[in-house]
Amino acid sequence: MGSRGVTEFFTFEKNPSLPWHPNPQTTKRSVFQISNLALPFSSHPTFIHFISHSHSNQTQSNRESSYYLPYHLLMGANHSREDLLESSDSEQDETEETNYHDANDAEGGGSGSCSDRRIKTPPSLDDVDSKLKALKLKYSSSNNNHLNPNAVKLYLHVGGNTPKAKWVTSDKLTFFSFLKTNTINDYGEDDDDEEEEEVRDSDSFWVLKVGSKIRSKVSTEMQLKICTNQRRVDFVAGAVWAMKFFTEEHCKGFVSQFENCLFENTYNVEGNEQNKVKIFGKDFIGWANPEAADDSMWEDAEDSFRKSPSPSPVRPTQDLREEFEEAANGGIQSLALGALDNSFLVSDNGIQVVKNFAHGIHGKGAFVNFADGYQNKGSSAAAFVTPKKTLLMKAETNMLLMSPNAGRETLHSTGLHQLDIETGKVVTEWKFGKDGTEITMRDIHNDSKGAQLDPSGSTFLGLDDNRLCRWDMRDRHGIVQDLVDSSNTPVLNWAQGHQFSRGTNFQCFATTGDGSIVVGSLDGKIRLYSINSMRQAKTAFPGLGSAITHVDVTFDGKWIVGTTDTYLVLICTLFTDKDGNMKTGFAGRMGNKIAAPRLLKLSPLDSHLAGVNNKFRNAQFSWVTENGKQERHIVATVGKFSVIWNFQQVKDGSHECYRNQQGLKSCYCYKIVLRDDSIVESRFMHDKFAVTDSPEAPLVIATPLKVSSFSISSRR
Repeated sequence: MGSRGVTEFFTFEKNPSLPWHPNPQTTKRSVFQISNLALPFSSHPTFIHFISHSHSNQTQSNRESSYYLPYHLLMGANHSREDLLESSDSEQDETEETNYHDANDAEGGGSGSCSDRRIKTPPSLDDVDSKLKALKLKYSSSNNNHLNPNAVKLYLHVGGNTPKAKWVTSDKLTFFSFLKTNTINDYGEDDDDEEEEEVRDSDSFWVLKVGSKIRSKVSTEMQLKICTNQRRVDFVAGAVWAMKFFTEEHCKGFVSQFENCLFENTYNVEGNEQNKVKIFGKDFIGWANPEAADDSMWEDAEDSFRKSPSPSPVRPTQDLREEFEEAANGGIQSLALGALDNSFLVSDNGIQVVKNFAHGIHGKGAFVNFADGYQNKGSSAAAFVTPKKTLLMKAETNMLLMSPNAGRETLHSTGLHQLDIETGKVVTEWKFGKDGTEITMRDIHNDSKGAQLDPSGSTFLGLDDNRLCRWDMRDRHGIVQDLVDSSNTPVLNWAQGHQFSRGTNFQCFATTGDGSIVVGSLDGKIRLYSINSMRQAKTAFPGLGSAITHVDVTFDGKWIVGTTDTYLVLICTLFTDKDGNMKTGFAGRMGNKIAAPRLLKLSPLDSHLAGVNNKFRNAQFSWVTENGKQERHIVATVGKFSVIWNFQQVKDGSHECYRNQQGLKSCYCYKIVLRDDSIVESRFMHDKFAVTDSPEAPLVIATPLKVSSFSISSRR
């Protein structure tokens, strides 16, 4: 047998658009010495193709391998500084980047200049491979990055909301995966995807893993923001991150996977079409697949909004201006805005009366001390618990105060107190009862949007976990009970309502101008009841997986805003019945032509700055109590933030926020008012206080120690 001989031919191709596999028809090839990296000058990254030609007496074979050498390595240049994302809202498309590590001079040594020294050619292709690996090059990197849908570039936001805030590159190339597990490891674990087995049991859930730096349970708390045109998603996972994909299709594929994992984590069933129909119902399948929803109702609503009488112009130059700031006598617990002369700050030890003006509330008036009221009734002030719920009645001359029962963590009460504001006295203590049995309530509300202005009003609504009812302060024979001289605590008359046998888990409710009722539940469902019946909901919107903690509705009943911990959900109740008439879901069953909701969210950065424990609270429309007038803003609180959305902008389907999104449309255009303490409540004053140079009544923001008023000005 003759000895085996090996001849090595190394060629390079200067055209960066060439495919990875060699093409014999392509451009001219030249021999070079790989051990010295003596390559010709090129302004482009260079593809290197190696052919190992081996022959012996009996066999002959060719082995081929391709590598990609970046220009900086060919020329011995330093690692160039990466272009950084400067803003989460504006980023130009980046040029495709190669994946490499900085070469170690001790290992790779050399410059790109030619050398007269002849260095021995490596004896085999395997030695060539070893030589390149010593230079820490990765094989076929650029091309494979485009082919691998899990490859991303990872950015981290640093600097918070300071002038030095910016995006920095965390990983030039990393990979994401979705894992099913029953634990979340600490960040920074350098575990390998291939070595980690998925766990599938009743306690397991999906997590998003990105390289070794991110491992987070897939949930709405991640505040995922999608920008498919930028091939990018932003999210919160201990910090604020952005992932940039190599193609738009890969970005869309990630979002689809994320939504399926989120569905399964929320409902504990796989996110397929069959299960989505089971969860949402066939009439509401557009909530799971927004592309299939009927958005024409939103367009009809936009038309009616434009046709409303004497609409105030919404100018792009509008801004918020602080008008008044009033210090409180004690820790403010709640805010009771009046539509007439006064508003009321409910604190730990009493109620502070303040005056209503066109630019806000200020000027301290009388102070009603809770202890004084109790002493006049002959009770101990120590027995009184600071009310968590207040309700103005009888043309704002009376106030109902509901406090949680002692020892309860949630607001469930067996009764309430009635305060006469004009005398400053608590005139009676009412009990909730039905059929001789004491029951509890978790919330109370006026009969309608403008009911507190009715001087003869004697009824109000009550809500408990499984009860919806109307209470009457008159006895069953229609005679007003003697409140002051009653020797026994009077029991409110259950005038109307229903006690549900199964768990409805009601959480909150609100009323329209005509007295229709919307109720939010722990499972996220929102039910609509007509003015005629509290037994059967006319429409029940499915939940999106998060509990509804607060709900509000416009005066005309066409729009509902529900508050969850991580987002607001805006629902259009309009539909066309079989006779072609436009109705709301309070008046009849909506059928299958139901518009998908829209979500109001904070950006991942603002959500992170608000604080991990701060949730959305008490989203409300601006306050209208007349037919023909339209609410113009939505306001909610998150920690120290008061967040304001332009309602007309949110409804506009062509709004820029809704472009290049997948799933339910989400609006991120809002204003934030930052306070120096956690906000107790943010509300717009009654529409009558809107002045000529402002499209909206003043916004009142209460913190524990002070209350501030802001006007929406149109000054430039």
